Amino acid sequence: MQAFIIDVMNKGFGYFGITFLIAIENIFPPIPSEVILTLGGFMTSYTKMTIIGVILFATLGSIVGALLLYYIGYLLNERRIKKIINSKVGTILCLNDNDIDRAISWFKSKGNKTIFFCRFVPVIRSIISIPAGTSKMKLTPFIIFTFFGSLIWNAVLVILGRLLGDKWEIIVKYMNRYSIVTIIILICIIIFGVAYILKKRKNRN
Repeated sequence: MQAFIIDVMNKGFGYFGITFLIAIENIFPPIPSEVILTLGGFMTSYTKMTIIGVILFATLGSIVGALLLYYIGYLLNERRIKKIINSKVGTILCLNDNDIDRAISWFKSKGNKTIFFCRFVPVIRSIISIPAGTSKMKLTPFIIFTFFGSLIWNAVLVILGRLLGDKWEIIVKYMNRYSIVTIIILICIIIFGVAYILKKRKNRN
């Protein structure tokens, strides 16, 4: 995957290539944004691209990708999700209609902050757009918080890529570790969350 990204960017697609790759990265999280952004930062030292240009076009790609996932969530509405939950899937996951109602209610009240801060979390920074669409979060705040969250994330990695120059891959190594640690923490949170829900239901019964 990293070789493909480097190949695309080195073929001279410039800002368009960065926008395209970041948009795809938002839809398909396994594509590492840190490779695109740090390499983009390094490329500003020997191409006509500028740091500000790379950051802005990368952020444009982030918004395009986020909007596509938002509309997927919008189409996968509350009624359809409940239909899935009322099937065997819900039984396996120990979920019911009330859990979905609470999750959507929580997202409606905390959605703005969630969208902003999740832009700094690998994998989650992409898929968080789906529940935003499902909960029918207003499009204007969704775009605004996506823009600022993505702008900060992109700017940090692009600037680091420029500062490190041909050693930009060092950042990729550290970001891979950050991603692994983050995913482990999220898995633990999910496990504890499920255990808490099951225990609460058991006590209620």
